[in-house]
Amino acid sequence: MVSPPSRSTRRTFLVSAGTLITASAMTGCSLLDTRPSNPERNVSGAAGGSGKEAPMLAERVKKGALPRLPERMPDNPLVVRTTERPGVYGGTWNSAILGPDDQTWLDRAVGYQPLVRWDPEFTKVGPNVAESFEVNSDATAYVLHLRAGLRWSDGEPFTADDIVFAQNDLRANKELGGTDPVRAEKIDDQTIRLVLPSPNALLIKELASSFGMRLVKPRHYLMKFHRTYNPDANKLADEAGLDDWVALIGQKDQKWGNPDLPTLNPWVTVQSAQERIVVERNPYFWKVDQDGRQLPYIDRAVFTVVSGAETMLLKALHGDIDMQVRTFNRPSNKPVLARERDAGGYKFFEAPSTWMNTLMIAFNLTVADPVKRQVFNNSDFRIGMSYAIDRQDIIKAVYQRQGKPWQGAPRPESSLYHERLATQHTEYDPDLAARHLDRAGLNRRDSDGFRLGPDGKRFTATILVKAEEPQMVSTLNLAKSYWAKVGVEVRVDGIDGGLKFTRVISNQHEGSADSGDGGAEDAWLDPRWYLPVNESASAYATPWAKWYVTGGKDGMEPDASTPAGKAAKQQLALYDEIKRTPDESARRALMTKILDIAAETFWAIGISLPVGGYGIVKNNFHNVPKSMPDSFIYPTPGPTNPEQYFITS
Repeated sequence: MVSPPSRSTRRTFLVSAGTLITASAMTGCSLLDTRPSNPERNVSGAAGGSGKEAPMLAERVKKGALPRLPERMPDNPLVVRTTERPGVYGGTWNSAILGPDDQTWLDRAVGYQPLVRWDPEFTKVGPNVAESFEVNSDATAYVLHLRAGLRWSDGEPFTADDIVFAQNDLRANKELGGTDPVRAEKIDDQTIRLVLPSPNALLIKELASSFGMRLVKPRHYLMKFHRTYNPDANKLADEAGLDDWVALIGQKDQKWGNPDLPTLNPWVTVQSAQERIVVERNPYFWKVDQDGRQLPYIDRAVFTVVSGAETMLLKALHGDIDMQVRTFNRPSNKPVLARERDAGGYKFFEAPSTWMNTLMIAFNLTVADPVKRQVFNNSDFRIGMSYAIDRQDIIKAVYQRQGKPWQGAPRPESSLYHERLATQHTEYDPDLAARHLDRAGLNRRDSDGFRLGPDGKRFTATILVKAEEPQMVSTLNLAKSYWAKVGVEVRVDGIDGGLKFTRVISNQHEGSADSGDGGAEDAWLDPRWYLPVNESASAYATPWAKWYVTGGKDGMEPDASTPAGKAAKQQLALYDEIKRTPDESARRALMTKILDIAAETFWAIGISLPVGGYGIVKNNFHNVPKSMPDSFIYPTPGPTNPEQYFITS
């Protein structure tokens, strides 16, 4: 579904007697349970006086403007077990975003309804739009059984046709820029088959992540703007002042920018303006609490558009944000937020980051300059540069004494934790650093004490970093000063993040510094720092990653005659094997081998382990867990079921 990364439910998956691995509709008392605890108190009761739906919807039913609740619900609504207690209807969730294009928080907070979903602990995948799924023995075909009776927010039925349209007509459509080779096949109205060109046992994790939401699209609405289904689509585009139908369908398929777009989310967009985006409860939302009451509890959410992170921080301090875990929640802001807790009427909840490093530094092993490529490819250079960094000093100066020295490795609490990869070469030892640098061929110096390269010229390296990330810039500047002490000249180039991305993906960089993703379950889908699989982020060898992602059609094949190239090929073969392996324990054994090779090769240099992630929640805003992972792939706070959050007066 998703290409190799460019980037089990609470019940264990069972291996059937045949060739399928089956995840049945999960049961049991969990947040992913699909049965009301009191079957006699289900949604079949009369609307209005039953208390099974929000008063604002009951009024619409009384006026004849909305069908009765039983007619709006699926045959088997998904039951969400509330975090603290059943809630009350009503209220407005006040939040903020940095601009109309800052949709990530909207997607995470009020738009996480993929086919299957992560459990709140970020350990397993469970049912959502799909009640169950089956995988064939070589992970090349997935059959998903959709929840019967689902309806879009406009009341139209949701069926397998919607998934087929989203995959075949949108994601795989070349005119729309689609390149996804997966094919969706309709078996019946509630059943689809996804056929993959090559094995991918990780697909179900991808479908539970941010990527999975792209498969839930309203065919009955969007087909009107698709040339395959409407020969006059270009005419409609012209009438709208757009170039063609491609631009038109792109405009219409904006869940936060187009109030007419039907959705399966708890809330639907009712206002999209420069100053704010407003969403309001979906009368056809298909989940209930344990007492059979339709969710969501909260009537609406308002996302005020602000000019910057500092403005958002001020809104939080003044108590104008009800719940948020994004943008302003930096470690440096926590002391001032703590001082104003009583005045602002809020408290903290933990949001441990799934990032495994505050800053990863990658020297480009595929850089065009042959001298620098020779040096960068020598693992003694990378090891020496690592020993030269005083990480404890950086942690004290930049990260408020939080964290500990750490390399690019899964976090301690991760099931993939790898001690050697995490802790090796983290001591501050300039003498040992110098010895490794000497062995790397930098054993001569100029009159200023800087090391000379194999060509006899002063050896310098330029590292790109996002100018808009001040902590990263500060960290890298400190590292630069330590490297100078052992005789290596490094230049820090703080540039716009977009420009940095362009240079890295086009291999126009000597070095790159960025955050360390992939510290938890997200490592399965985006192990960018452990092996070169992400063509935009495995900055130590982006052409190798591009070669892998494109199946050898683009990029650069790793040279197996070199230690690094040989290691890369071994890892990529193991990752392919992971995608062919349905058994979870076998996959973990293969990933351990990948991490073993990563430890031996030492692709990139890490600084410290991020700790102390947090969010804020108002004192009258309930059912927010005391702790939740902070991750893009999770994606926070979506799996904690925001539809069960509620507000008291």
